[in-house]
Amino acid sequence: MFYEVIRPRIGETDALGHINNTVFPQWFEAARNPIFKLFNPEYLLNLTKWNLILANMNINFHVPMKFGDDAEIKTYIKRIGNTSLDIYQEAWQGNVKHVSGTAVMVHYDYEEKMPQLITDDFKQKLHIHFVQTF
Repeated sequence: MFYEVIRPRIGETDALGHINNTVFPQWFEAARNPIFKLFNPEYLLNLTKWNLILANMNINFHVPMKFGDDAEIKTYIKRIGNTSLDIYQEAWQGNVKHVSGTAVMVHYDYEEKMPQLITDDFKQKLHIHFVQTF
C-alpha cells in the first residue's frame, strides 16, 4: 500500500463545507505518484519518455468529507494484467472511508502508439502493494 496525507484547502470546498467531488480525482492522481515513479524512475519529470496512460477511472462517494481535517489517501494495486493494471484508492478522514475509486492504467509506448507488456519482474515489484479485499 502507498500512503499519502493531503491537507484540504478552503478553495476545495463547496458551499456546504464539503470537499468538492471534483477534487478527489486530482487527489487520487497525486497519490499515484509512487506508482508513476516505479514505471518512470529516470523520467518522472521528463514527459517525453512517459509510459503510462489513464484508460478508465471511477469514483464512489460514500460519506461527504468536510474541510478542517487532513485526508489520508491509501493506494493499492488491485489487478495486474499483461499491459495494464487497476489501481484502487480510498480517501479517509477521521478513521472513516469517505471516497473510493479505481483507475485503469495502461503501460503504453507513445512512439509506437500501442500498449507494452508489463514484465514478470515488474509485476513482482507491483505485487507487494496488492490488495485482494477492500
